[in-house]
Amino acid sequence: MKELTIQELYNLDETIAKDIFEGATYPWEVLPKISEFILKLGSTLSADEYEKKGENIWISKSAKVAPTASITGPAIIDHEADVRHCAFIRGSAIVGKNAVVGNSTELKNVILFNRVQVPHYNYVGDSILGYRAHMGAGAITSNVKSDKTLATVNTPEGKIETGLRKCGAMLGDGADAGCGTVFNPGVVVGRNSNIYPLSMVREFVPANSIYKKRGEVVEKY
Repeated sequence: MKELTIQELYNLDETIAKDIFEGATYPWEVLPKISEFILKLGSTLSADEYEKKGENIWISKSAKVAPTASITGPAIIDHEADVRHCAFIRGSAIVGKNAVVGNSTELKNVILFNRVQVPHYNYVGDSILGYRAHMGAGAITSNVKSDKTLATVNTPEGKIETGLRKCGAMLGDGADAGCGTVFNPGVVVGRNSNIYPLSMVREFVPANSIYKKRGEVVEKY
């Protein structure tokens, strides 16, 4: 399904992780590669621009990282990013340029493109958030199914197997999730779509749409 492809969802010029997507069709295909990719990329980053801290953590010298933030490697925090009070980065995380990781937000095995905002009490795991994507306060990605079976992507054309036990949400460029949104495992949201607050999203949301509730998705005008 073309709408689910990396090409349709993301501007790859807006992430330091552009090369990880080479050869992949769907974004969830790169999730198992994030940790190794960071280790390879981190070793090539300029010491003039990035400071290596701890074990396999590279932080841009222009980024702001609160002293109360916890960061476990491998991780890259890119230029002008803002990692705020009590943020919890558990490893295998790329935080893009000018991105915001807010108070008590937790990240694990993620790619945040440039200017992503996850500013308040968010959990983002095994997920990819495109350029300028935003998650409102308390919005989270659920990355493991309750029955522990492999995650699938639900589309109008049927289910697509990811082959992954852990798979969160793939938010396209400019996607915006309202406060308290819960993304079920394997959800894909197209570019520039909006999700109403307190939604529980289980299926693919097309680009340029407004998701009001399950079964009520309207086109933006």
